[in-house]
Parts: sequence; structure tokens; C-alpha cells
Amino acid sequence: MIRNLVYVIILLCITGSSINAQFTLQNAFPNLTFNGAVFLTHAGDNTDRIFIVEQAGRIKVFPNSSNALSAKEYLNITDRVSSGGEKGLLGLAFHPDYETNGYIYVNYTNATSTVISRFQVTSNPDSADKNSEFQLLTFTQPYSNHNGGWIGFGPNDGYLYIATGDGGSGGDPQNYAQRINTLLGKILCIDVDGGTPYAIPPTNPFVDSTNVNVKKEIYAWGLRNPWRCSFDPVTGWLFAGDVGQGDWEEIDFIENGKNYGWRCYEGNHTYNMSGCNYPEYVFPIWEYSHSVGYSITGGYVYRGQNVPELLGKYIYADYGTKKVWALSYDGINPPSNQLLLTAANNPTSFGTDQAGELYVVGFNNIYRFTPTVTLNDYRLEQNYPNPFNPSTIIRYNLPEDSEVTIKIYDALGNEVDTITTGFQQKGFYQRTWNAESLASGVYLVKMNAKSLSSDKTFSRTMKMLYLK
Repeated sequence: MIRNLVYVIILLCITGSSINAQFTLQNAFPNLTFNGAVFLTHAGDNTDRIFIVEQAGRIKVFPNSSNALSAKEYLNITDRVSSGGEKGLLGLAFHPDYETNGYIYVNYTNATSTVISRFQVTSNPDSADKNSEFQLLTFTQPYSNHNGGWIGFGPNDGYLYIATGDGGSGGDPQNYAQRINTLLGKILCIDVDGGTPYAIPPTNPFVDSTNVNVKKEIYAWGLRNPWRCSFDPVTGWLFAGDVGQGDWEEIDFIENGKNYGWRCYEGNHTYNMSGCNYPEYVFPIWEYSHSVGYSITGGYVYRGQNVPELLGKYIYADYGTKKVWALSYDGINPPSNQLLLTAANNPTSFGTDQAGELYVVGFNNIYRFTPTVTLNDYRLEQNYPNPFNPSTIIRYNLPEDSEVTIKIYDALGNEVDTITTGFQQKGFYQRTWNAESLASGVYLVKMNAKSLSSDKTFSRTMKMLYLK
């Protein structure tokens, strides 16, 4: 993913394509309205509740039902939040062990700084204690804009990741994003369980630095204003939508210890090369120009079941033009981009519920992807990712209750595994297949199905490539 290589890839793919309209955005909670909603998430506690962050300093909670009639106030910290423009309560993350410890973490701005704090739920599961605040980290914001704001726990390591902007103004005048003696323009990573107020993870790139000025919380740097990041729960990959300066918006695949180029580069293009002598800047996996949109809203890799056409795709939007796209990216093949639709309202964020279904957040309403067509035929889709290592997802649809057999064969036709066999009800399914114990090479997945209520039968074989 070095800049010259990825630049070629993006030039090949920049125009993207359009997908047939097989779904639309519907108001997910038509009885509810919000005031400055900027984020949606769930607690991961099997209660199937939705939490909405309002910029002024409130968090709302309600049942995940289209019939929900009201939202409760889970937390109100408007007394300490400075909001307006790009400031406010900007991020929320639930501790991976929230069911036990009741800890939530927030990212907000006050008059001068960004604050990362922990709060705790009360005996009422729909209310957090505003007086339980424990500040983990604060750092000064020199200007009112470019605050980043996203926080989230890594699915594999349990560390808290924090996205910060470059401090604001225009063009990063102090070059904060390239300086490792400041927390601005970075992705930070801290261990909230390892110390007081936190510990530095041993995998952070500067953990062993003897320079007292180096910020060891840094995980990656060279970012301008990463507005919304997310982890793919299947691959563990971290994606960031980084808002551009005057010409280009970008999506970055964030890796430990990497420098993403701002302010030297805006997207794939030089911006201000003064002092830019770092040996390896990392290029975005995707960019688009301001002729297409001018303020990216980073999204999520879709892992739900309601819209199988989007499975494994990174769904994101542009706040200004309201366009919503799906980016296909597997880390091996050139990325490809599809225009899905234009939202009714400016997308401030995305979010997922506990089932992995995806929501688009507007300031006042929340929208959900809804299929507009019914899957009436048997389908075996191409596995994702492909090539893969060591696991891949196999997806298929049954229009009727059926007897189903799905098996894996090697290139010589020898059966090596069985995915499923026997009766299954109609519906869309996905299964994860792990080839870790097998050799690299070509494998075949074969599906046979017979309806239990009609004379429909189905047989299909697809090729998969396993690369260690």
C-alpha cells in the first residue's frame, strides 16, 4: 500500500460503478426524532438497545424496534461539553466487559480541549451516572475545528482507539499531524485496563522510545480530520474516513506505526512537501475528488444479513452531497466502488446494532437499509474475501424450505470438508470456512439443494483461492 502503487490502483478504479437499486433507506424509528445526532451504537450486552449520541452532550437509549415510541436520556453532560460547529460530544464506546463493569467511554470537547472520559452505569440500566466521570486523557485544541472524535475498542486486543484531528485551522499550519510529540492528527491506542488512568500497549510503535517528548499513545499518524472510523469484526481491520482539505477525500486502512501523509499529501496528491522526508508514506485505499463530494463520513464493513448484496463491503457516504457508496476491498485485489443511493438527509455518521445491521445517522432521524426486492431464487454467492487466508465467508439463499448440502473439494476433486447438510428453512445464510489446516491452492465449493414444497432443485460450484 505504498503511495505510488496504490496511486496506480486508484487511477484505474476512480470512476467506480453503480449498483442496481435493490434496497432503499427507510426511517428506522419513525416515532423518534433527535437533536443533532452524530453517532449510533449498541452496548454489546444482548439487550438489543440502540444508543444515540447528540452533539450537545446527550446520549439517548431505546429498544431496537421500529415501534419504539420514546427514547430515554442515558447520559447528560451538557454542563461540561462545548458544542457547535465541529465541537461537542463526538464519540461513545462501551467497554467489552460492559455487562460486568458498566463502563462507557466518551470523547467530547470543552472550551479548550478534547477530553476522553469514563462513566459508569447506575442500577438503572438505562441511565449512566453523570457524576462518575473519570478523565483518562485531555489535550488542548488550538482551534475549534478538526477534532476527530471517534473512539472504539479493538475487537481482538481490547484496547481503546481514539481518532484525533490535526488541531484545526486550514492546511495544518503547525504541521501537527506529522509531529510525534503531539497527540493531534493521530490514531491513538491505550490500554484502559492496564493502568491508572491507562497503560501504553506494548505493541504501540513508540512504546520503547527514550525521548520523553514522543507521545507513546500514538498508533498511527499523518491524519487530517478522521471523521468516523470502524473495525471490521470479521477481519479486525481498522478503517478511517479522513476529511480532505480543498480537493480530495480519502479512506485509509489503518495499520500500526504507519504515517498516512497529511499535510505532505492530501489523498494521493502532494499538498505541502516542506520537511517531508519520512521514508514511507501510506496511500489511502480510496479517494474521491471534490467534484464528487467534499466531506467524507466514514462507515462500516457490512456484516448483517438483511442486505446480502452489501456483505463484506465498506459502506460510507459524503456529508455534503448525501451520496452513499459501497467499497469492495480485500487487501489483495484493486478496490472497486459502487454508488448505492443518495440519502434524504446529510449523513453525519453510520452505526450498527448488535446483529450487525447498518444504520445511517442524520441529525434528526436514523435510517436503515431495507431490501426492495425479495430473493426468490436459489443463490450461492462468491465467497468473501477471495483470495483468502485462512478463513472466508460462504453465503447462500434458499427461497423455500430445502434439503441442502454444501461441500468443499480440492482441485483434484477430493472432498475436504462439509459446510452444511440436511434440512434448512428458507432464508439467507452465511457460513465461515477455515482452511488453516490445508495447503494453499484452489478449492471448490459445491451446493446442492432441493425444495421440500416444489420441484425446484439447484446445483452450483464456485472456485475459491486460498493463499497463505
